[in-house]
Amino acid sequence: MRRPEPHAVTSELVAHVLSLAVAEGDLVEAGAEIALLESMKMEIPVLSDVAGRVVRVAVLPGDVVQEGDVLALVEPHAAAR
Repeated sequence: MRRPEPHAVTSELVAHVLSLAVAEGDLVEAGAEIALLESMKMEIPVLSDVAGRVVRVAVLPGDVVQEGDVLALVEPHAAAR
């Protein structure tokens, strides 16, 4: 059986990465915070759309991200076992 592709959690705007709430290998639920971004003095939490295992964290605190940049990849629960 083929494993589903990991789900990309992306930035919706140009921002600085303030902090990460996950590390590679962590299990997350849908709606869990992945990262906290800052743009124009506003803090914006980025949430996972799917439940699963974080298989890659693509940014570090202090990084500048653009709209559409991948912050993390989450392997959906069915494939994360």
